[in-house]
Amino acid sequence: MSGIHGTIRIKRIYDPPADDDGFRVLVDRLWPRGMPKEGAAVDLWLKDVAPSTELRKEFNHRPERFADFSDRYRAELGTNPAVETLLELSAGHPRVTLLYAARDTDANNARVLLDYLVGLAAD
Repeated sequence: MSGIHGTIRIKRIYDPPADDDGFRVLVDRLWPRGMPKEGAAVDLWLKDVAPSTELRKEFNHRPERFADFSDRYRAELGTNPAVETLLELSAGHPRVTLLYAARDTDANNARVLLDYLVGLAAD
């Protein structure tokens, strides 16, 4: 697997798109509530990189479950071919922004995914 070539960052999908977002990838399995598709400025909706439905429901955005969620999501990512898609996107774009809908900016799937990708680059 190749490393991260461009810069990847995360951002809430409800925040306005910015010129420096680069290629915008929604990394949630469900479309965000109240977000019209035409206003989201999403270049790719990569549902397959999101946590499994079972894991997402068990986590349910409860902070006390985040550590377990992170470990289990990382295990899912270890066998997920969609991770390679993100790495390829980072090779082809100077900036990739991973979009998520969660209110919590620290305890969410995009944060775990970003940390996972950075870890791959460090290996």
